[in-house]
Amino acid sequence: QVQLVESGGGLVQAGVSLRLSCAASGLTFSSYTMGWFRQAPGKEREFVAAISWSGKSTDYADSVKGRFTISRDNFKNTVDLQMNSLQPEDTAEYYCGATPRPYASTWKSDYDYWGQGTQVTVSS
Repeated sequence: QVQLVESGGGLVQAGVSLRLSCAASGLTFSSYTMGWFRQAPGKEREFVAAISWSGKSTDYADSVKGRFTISRDNFKNTVDLQMNSLQPEDTAEYYCGATPRPYASTWKSDYDYWGQGTQVTVSS
């Protein structure tokens, strides 16, 4: 079955960087757009970043543009999220998702598969 496993979360101070990784198995990875979403306590899960099958197309939430970078390795079946200049408002559970849509979808309803999440906490 399809498995998405996130890693790399933690407790950090504002201004530092973290790199999240998502390892995928059980699917033809290079045929799936991959996305990162996040959910803070009491809030809806929101889009963060997405990358298309080939990696040529990406999209970012306005709140993370210029600070976060999504990348993928279709040989290793992984998708990473490099997060720089972290702020307390970035605190959330971060989820990796996979969708067969051929574009970098920002809609969580497009995503068929999800990981279990990794917690990122940024202190001020």
